[in-house]
Amino acid sequence: MLFIDNTGITDASINLAIEEFALKNLPMDDSYLLFYINSPSIIIGKHQNTIEEINQEYVKENNIQVVRRLSGGGAVYHDLGNLNFSFITKDDGESFHNFLKFTQPVIDYLQSMGVNAELSGRNDLQVGERKISGNAQFSTRGRMFSHGTLMFDLNLDDVQASLNVNPEKFKSKSTKSVRSRVANIKELLGTDMTIEEFRDGLLRSIFGMEPSEVPQYKLTMDDWVRINEISKEHYQNWDWNYGLSPKSNVKHTRKFPAGLVDIRMDIEDSYIKDIKIYGDFFGVGDVADVENALRGKRYENAEVREALSGLDLKHYFGRIEPEDFIGLVFLEE
Repeated sequence: MLFIDNTGITDASINLAIEEFALKNLPMDDSYLLFYINSPSIIIGKHQNTIEEINQEYVKENNIQVVRRLSGGGAVYHDLGNLNFSFITKDDGESFHNFLKFTQPVIDYLQSMGVNAELSGRNDLQVGERKISGNAQFSTRGRMFSHGTLMFDLNLDDVQASLNVNPEKFKSKSTKSVRSRVANIKELLGTDMTIEEFRDGLLRSIFGMEPSEVPQYKLTMDDWVRINEISKEHYQNWDWNYGLSPKSNVKHTRKFPAGLVDIRMDIEDSYIKDIKIYGDFFGVGDVADVENALRGKRYENAEVREALSGLDLKHYFGRIEPEDFIGLVFLEE
């Protein structure tokens, strides 16, 4: 495995572009590890409705950057107290959805520091009932990354104020707010340290050697040209980060084991004139395939069922049964 040094960049639109560049362009004879720290920003999951996920007034007043990532999952707040890690590897057909495979090295380091972290639920690292890390994955053309946050010394008040969290997320939890559910790693450590020291310790733990000795892939000038192009094409692009939501007169939302699924439909004369699917689920396929299969179809059970019959819904949403998804399409308000 090779380490990619992002040269201390804290611009989320560049850091996500580095990750995408590495995923799609670097030789997969090796796997890669990327660390990055972002200035205040909200990173939106691939399938989420940005406008509804953020407190727009607070974000604007506090100059918080909003960037959509490639992976699914939920919106997260980053600042200079948050360390992000990304493992970039081949997709061997067994690693996608296997969050433990990629978080175990992080768990081992945290436990060696006296922080009793463990993987909980779909994709969180927790200490007791409090979340210290969220993780997400993305796969394309035989490659994948599994990336996560490590809330080391995050401004938790900004987390609470900048995000609008769907109440469905808390239905199965005893806590009722983001602020009460999360914790900073720094407050759990028995010793004082900086985020840079924490990062170097994690690097040392993963590679088993001093950070200065860790084998690296050094980004070339040509690499940086392409990284900046990707940043402009995607992560600095309003259409990618926000996008336009279609008109809808039907909204159905439900939390499944795979995550939250939110369907918006414009039903006209008993036909699905337009449809958009949002959520924090993890899937390999592009949900646009599901939307295209249903767009223009009669809003009737048999026709919807027939339209979806050729699609493997688990490929798009993860753990969700076809009957459950069809039930959501026709959910009674």
